[in-house]
Amino acid sequence: MSEAPKDRSSVYREADALARAFVSGIARTGLTVGGLILVVAGVVIAPLPGPLGLPVTVIGLMMVLRGSFRAKREFVRLQNRHPKFVRPLRRLLRRDPEIIPFVWQQMLRVERLVLPRRFRFLVKTRKKMKGRRRTPD
Repeated sequence: MSEAPKDRSSVYREADALARAFVSGIARTGLTVGGLILVVAGVVIAPLPGPLGLPVTVIGLMMVLRGSFRAKREFVRLQNRHPKFVRPLRRLLRRDPEIIPFVWQQMLRVERLVLPRRFRFLVKTRKKMKGRRRTPD
């Protein structure tokens, strides 16, 4: 007996799945390479005046982490080893990053590292500003 001919739709589905896998691989590679270029550009731009280096580097890192499984694995490993250093970066990598609280927290950390206790002014300034706020009637 002869075999029943294969359904044409199953042949097309297999070809579509192969094409989809090929295109997704190319897209992942493109994301990773583009992200690496942005990370390098951000590091090069960082010494220049202005805060342009950090956003470019963070965007590049986001692209690399979305495009590479190995980079994700290494990032998680780094996060487990050094949570204090990676946590601020993770806050910027969220879907809706809270930029102003992030900047405020980093300013407080730098102030704590650099200035002695008697010269610290950020917390005092914030408390004064909170006291000036009026409550809505």
